[in-house]
Amino acid sequence: MNGQKTVTPSASSLAESIKATKTRGLPPVEKWNPPFCGDIDMEIRRDGTWFYEGTPIGRPGLVKLFASILIREEGSYFLVTPVEKVGIRVEDAPFVAVDFAVSGDGDAQCLTFATNLDDTTVVGPDIPLRFVRDEVTGEPSPYVRVRRNLEALIDRKSFYRLVDLGVHHEGWFGVWSGGAFFGIIPSKDLPPEDDQ
Repeated sequence: MNGQKTVTPSASSLAESIKATKTRGLPPVEKWNPPFCGDIDMEIRRDGTWFYEGTPIGRPGLVKLFASILIREEGSYFLVTPVEKVGIRVEDAPFVAVDFAVSGDGDAQCLTFATNLDDTTVVGPDIPLRFVRDEVTGEPSPYVRVRRNLEALIDRKSFYRLVDLGVHHEGWFGVWSGGAFFGIIPSKDLPPEDDQ
Protein backbone atom coordinates (compact mmCIF):
# COMPACT_ATOMS: atom_id res chain seq x y z
CA MET A 1 0.00 0.00 0.00
CA ASN A 2 1.25 3.44 -0.85
CA GLY A 3 -0.88 5.21 1.76
CA GLN A 4 -3.11 6.95 -0.79
CA LYS A 5 -6.84 6.63 -0.41
CA THR A 6 -8.44 4.92 -3.40
CA VAL A 7 -11.29 7.03 -4.76
CA THR A 8 -14.01 5.43 -6.84
CA PRO A 9 -15.04 7.83 -9.61
CA SER A 10 -18.65 8.96 -9.57
CA ALA A 11 -20.80 11.41 -11.48
CA SER A 12 -20.58 13.89 -8.62
CA SER A 13 -16.79 13.68 -8.31
CA LEU A 14 -16.48 14.30 -12.06
CA ALA A 15 -18.88 17.26 -11.91
CA GLU A 16 -17.03 18.79 -8.95
CA SER A 17 -13.66 18.33 -10.63
CA ILE A 18 -14.75 19.98 -13.87
CA LYS A 19 -16.49 22.86 -12.06
CA ALA A 20 -13.21 23.52 -10.23
CA THR A 21 -11.42 24.18 -13.54
CA LYS A 22 -13.60 27.27 -14.20
CA THR A 23 -13.04 27.38 -17.94
CA ARG A 24 -14.96 29.56 -20.37
CA GLY A 25 -16.32 27.60 -23.29
CA LEU A 26 -15.33 23.98 -23.72
CA PRO A 27 -12.68 22.64 -21.34
CA PRO A 28 -9.30 21.92 -22.95
CA VAL A 29 -9.67 18.13 -22.67
CA GLU A 30 -7.07 17.56 -25.38
CA LYS A 31 -4.43 18.99 -22.97
CA TRP A 32 -5.38 16.71 -20.10
CA ASN A 33 -3.80 13.29 -19.65
CA PRO A 34 -5.17 11.87 -16.39
CA PRO A 35 -4.83 8.22 -15.41
CA PHE A 36 -7.63 5.83 -16.38
CA CYS A 37 -9.74 5.20 -13.28
CA GLY A 38 -12.09 2.52 -14.66
CA ASP A 39 -15.60 2.55 -16.04
CA ILE A 40 -18.63 4.16 -14.44
CA ASP A 41 -22.24 3.14 -14.97
CA MET A 42 -23.09 5.94 -17.39
CA GLU A 43 -24.63 5.50 -20.83
CA ILE A 44 -25.77 7.70 -23.68
CA ARG A 45 -28.68 6.10 -25.50
CA ARG A 46 -29.34 6.40 -29.24
CA ASP A 47 -32.00 9.08 -28.63
CA GLY A 48 -29.43 11.27 -26.81
CA THR A 49 -30.65 10.56 -23.26
CA TRP A 50 -27.88 10.26 -20.67
CA PHE A 51 -28.29 7.64 -17.91
CA TYR A 52 -26.36 7.24 -14.66
CA GLU A 53 -26.77 3.98 -12.75
CA GLY A 54 -29.84 3.13 -14.86
CA THR A 55 -31.64 6.43 -14.22
CA PRO A 56 -32.00 9.25 -16.78
CA ILE A 57 -30.04 12.37 -15.87
CA GLY A 58 -32.83 14.95 -15.73
CA ARG A 59 -30.77 18.12 -15.31
CA PRO A 60 -29.83 19.56 -18.74
CA GLY A 61 -27.02 21.62 -17.20
CA LEU A 62 -25.40 18.50 -15.76
CA VAL A 63 -25.70 16.64 -19.06
CA LYS A 64 -24.06 19.59 -20.86
CA LEU A 65 -21.30 19.61 -18.24
CA PHE A 66 -20.57 15.92 -18.82
CA ALA A 67 -20.79 16.36 -22.61
CA SER A 68 -18.16 19.12 -22.39
CA ILE A 69 -15.60 16.62 -21.04
CA LEU A 70 -16.47 13.74 -23.36
CA ILE A 71 -13.73 12.34 -25.59
CA ARG A 72 -13.44 9.40 -27.98
CA GLU A 73 -10.29 7.32 -28.29
CA GLU A 74 -10.01 4.26 -30.54
CA GLY A 75 -13.79 3.80 -30.67
CA SER A 76 -14.32 4.07 -26.90
CA TYR A 77 -15.78 7.00 -24.98
CA PHE A 78 -14.43 8.61 -21.82
CA LEU A 79 -15.16 11.51 -19.52
CA VAL A 80 -11.95 13.31 -18.55
CA THR A 81 -11.01 15.92 -15.99
CA PRO A 82 -7.51 17.08 -15.11
CA VAL A 83 -7.33 14.24 -12.55
CA GLU A 84 -9.70 11.46 -13.72
CA LYS A 85 -10.52 9.50 -16.88
CA VAL A 86 -13.48 7.14 -16.81
CA GLY A 87 -15.10 4.99 -19.46
CA ILE A 88 -18.78 5.30 -20.35
CA ARG A 89 -21.05 3.48 -22.83
CA VAL A 90 -22.46 5.17 -25.94
CA GLU A 91 -25.16 3.23 -27.79
CA ASP A 92 -24.63 4.98 -31.15
CA ALA A 93 -23.43 8.60 -31.29
CA PRO A 94 -23.11 10.84 -28.21
CA PHE A 95 -25.21 13.66 -29.68
CA VAL A 96 -28.39 13.97 -31.73
CA ALA A 97 -28.71 16.62 -34.45
CA VAL A 98 -32.27 17.84 -34.01
CA ASP A 99 -32.46 20.60 -36.62
CA PHE A 100 -30.50 22.46 -39.27
CA ALA A 101 -30.59 25.76 -41.13
CA VAL A 102 -29.88 26.22 -44.83
CA SER A 103 -28.31 29.24 -46.48
CA GLY A 104 -27.37 29.69 -50.12
CA ASP A 105 -28.11 27.18 -52.85
CA GLY A 106 -26.45 24.82 -55.30
CA ASP A 107 -22.81 24.07 -54.49
CA ALA A 108 -22.71 27.29 -52.43
CA GLN A 109 -25.32 25.90 -50.04
CA CYS A 110 -24.37 25.82 -46.35
CA LEU A 111 -25.94 23.57 -43.70
CA THR A 112 -25.71 24.48 -40.01
CA PHE A 113 -26.81 21.77 -37.59
CA ALA A 114 -27.99 22.18 -33.99
CA THR A 115 -27.78 19.34 -31.47
CA ASN A 116 -29.89 18.28 -28.52
CA LEU A 117 -27.27 19.95 -26.27
CA ASP A 118 -27.23 23.30 -28.14
CA ASP A 119 -24.00 22.71 -30.05
CA THR A 120 -23.96 24.13 -33.58
CA THR A 121 -21.78 22.94 -36.40
CA VAL A 122 -21.39 24.14 -39.99
CA VAL A 123 -20.90 21.32 -42.50
CA GLY A 124 -18.07 21.59 -45.02
CA PRO A 125 -14.84 19.89 -46.08
CA ASP A 126 -13.47 19.85 -42.50
CA ILE A 127 -16.79 19.08 -40.78
CA PRO A 128 -18.30 16.25 -42.83
CA LEU A 129 -21.62 14.49 -43.05
CA ARG A 130 -21.33 10.71 -42.96
CA PHE A 131 -23.89 8.12 -44.04
CA VAL A 132 -23.74 4.46 -43.01
CA ARG A 133 -26.03 2.04 -44.82
CA ASP A 134 -27.62 -0.84 -42.96
CA GLU A 135 -26.35 -4.07 -44.55
CA VAL A 136 -29.79 -5.71 -44.34
CA THR A 137 -32.26 -2.90 -45.12
CA GLY A 138 -29.96 -0.61 -47.11
CA GLU A 139 -31.31 2.30 -45.09
CA PRO A 140 -28.78 5.06 -44.38
CA SER A 141 -27.99 6.36 -40.88
CA PRO A 142 -26.78 9.96 -41.12
CA TYR A 143 -24.14 11.56 -38.88
CA VAL A 144 -22.51 14.97 -38.59
CA ARG A 145 -19.30 15.71 -36.71
CA VAL A 146 -19.91 18.08 -33.83
CA ARG A 147 -16.52 18.69 -32.24
CA ARG A 148 -13.17 16.95 -32.12
CA ASN A 149 -14.02 13.42 -33.30
CA LEU A 150 -17.50 13.31 -31.72
CA GLU A 151 -20.56 12.89 -33.91
CA ALA A 152 -24.30 13.46 -33.75
CA LEU A 153 -26.86 11.10 -35.22
CA ILE A 154 -29.12 13.22 -37.43
CA ASP A 155 -32.74 12.73 -36.33
CA ARG A 156 -35.34 11.38 -38.73
CA LYS A 157 -37.16 14.66 -39.48
CA SER A 158 -33.88 16.42 -40.25
CA PHE A 159 -32.76 13.52 -42.44
CA TYR A 160 -36.00 13.76 -44.46
CA ARG A 161 -35.34 17.49 -44.90
CA LEU A 162 -31.80 16.66 -46.10
CA VAL A 163 -33.23 14.23 -48.65
CA ASP A 164 -35.56 16.99 -49.90
CA LEU A 165 -32.46 19.11 -50.58
CA GLY A 166 -30.69 16.22 -52.35
CA VAL A 167 -29.31 16.41 -55.88
CA HIS A 168 -27.48 14.02 -58.17
CA HIS A 169 -23.73 14.56 -58.62
CA GLU A 170 -21.19 12.21 -60.21
CA GLY A 171 -23.34 9.09 -59.74
CA TRP A 172 -24.45 9.92 -56.20
CA PHE A 173 -27.56 11.41 -54.63
CA GLY A 174 -26.56 13.74 -51.81
CA VAL A 175 -26.28 17.30 -50.55
CA TRP A 176 -23.89 20.20 -50.87
CA SER A 177 -22.55 22.20 -47.95
CA GLY A 178 -19.61 24.56 -47.72
CA GLY A 179 -18.49 23.72 -51.25
CA ALA A 180 -18.30 19.97 -50.57
CA PHE A 181 -20.66 17.27 -51.79
CA PHE A 182 -21.76 14.54 -49.39
CA GLY A 183 -23.19 11.43 -51.03
CA ILE A 184 -26.12 9.82 -49.28
CA ILE A 185 -26.73 6.91 -51.65
CA PRO A 186 -25.57 5.91 -55.14
CA SER A 187 -28.05 7.30 -57.68
CA LYS A 188 -28.50 3.81 -59.18
CA ASP A 189 -29.77 2.51 -55.82
CA LEU A 190 -32.66 4.98 -55.65
CA PRO A 191 -36.08 3.64 -56.57
CA PRO A 192 -37.33 4.98 -59.93
CA GLU A 193 -39.56 8.01 -59.67
CA ASP A 194 -43.20 7.39 -60.53
CA ASP A 195 -44.33 8.90 -63.80
CA GLN A 196 -47.28 11.19 -63.27
